[in-house]
Amino acid sequence: MSTFWTEALGAEIRFRDAGGWRTRSIEAGEGEPVVMMGGLTGHAEGFVRNVLPLAGRGLRVYAIDAVGHGLSARPTDVTYHAPLFTEHLLRFLDAIGADRAHLVGQSLGGWTALRTALKHPDRVGRVVSVTGAGLLLDGQGRKDESERVHAQVKAVTAKAAAAPTRESVRARLEWLMRDPATVTDELVECRYRYYTLPGAERAQAKLVAEQPGEENRKHMLTEADLASITHPTLVLWTDHNPTTPAEVGRRASEILPNGSYDLITDAGHWPMFEQPEQFNRIVGDFLTGKEA
Repeated sequence: MSTFWTEALGAEIRFRDAGGWRTRSIEAGEGEPVVMMGGLTGHAEGFVRNVLPLAGRGLRVYAIDAVGHGLSARPTDVTYHAPLFTEHLLRFLDAIGADRAHLVGQSLGGWTALRTALKHPDRVGRVVSVTGAGLLLDGQGRKDESERVHAQVKAVTAKAAAAPTRESVRARLEWLMRDPATVTDELVECRYRYYTLPGAERAQAKLVAEQPGEENRKHMLTEADLASITHPTLVLWTDHNPTTPAEVGRRASEILPNGSYDLITDAGHWPMFEQPEQFNRIVGDFLTGKEA
C-alpha cells in the first residue's frame, strides 16, 4: 500500500529560516528550482505524489508549507492577505539561494504564484496555476460568482478548522475531491494534526478569517493584471473543480500574453493528488519544454 512515506522515499524534508519564518519543504532533484505551493490550510503532503516524478525530469523541486500552514511558522503579528504569501515565497527563494524559480501553485498557491510574477517578475520563471484562486474577471456575473466562491470557501474551511474533529476534516477534504475515496485515513490524520498543533489556534483562526475575507479581495488579479504578466503560464484546471468554474481558468489563459490551458479529467480541486500521472506529465512537459 502506498503511503506518504513510500511516496517520498528519496526526498528530503527540510526546515529553513526564511527571513525569520521557519519553513518546511519536501524536496528532491537537481536542476532549475521549482517551488510548489498548496491551497488554504493545505500542506506539502498535497504534492507528495509529484515531488519525485518532477525531480526525475531534471528539476530541483520544493513543495513547501506556506506561512501559517503545516509545520511552517504561524505568526500572529501579520495579516494573512495575498501580499504576505508573496513575501514568504520571496524569503524562501532567498533562503535556498534562488534568484528565480518556476512556480506551481494550487488554489491559494496559484494566486501567490501569479501575484508574485506580477509584482516581482525577475524572481519568476514559468508559472503553473492549478485550480487557482484570486482570479477576478470583468463582468458583474463573474464578480458575483467570485464573491460566492470566496464565501463558500470561507464557510467550509471555517467549519473544518474552528473546532476540528477528524470527521470535520474528512468532510472538508472530501468536498475537495472528485472521488471521496481519494481521502485516505493518513491524509485526514495528517491534516487533523496540523489543525490541532499546540499553540496554533490563534494563528489558524486569523488565517481562516483573513485569507478568504472581504478585505483580501482588493489583491485579486484583474484582467489588466493578467494582461501584464508575460511569463510563460499554464492555467491547469479540472473537470470537477468544486470552486471556480473551468471557464474562468480558460478565459484567464487567453488574457495572459503567454498563457496556455489544459484540463485534467476525473479530478476535483486537488488534481496533483487525485490524478498524479496526468498532473506530472502535463506539468513536467510544461516546465521542461519537452515531452517526457
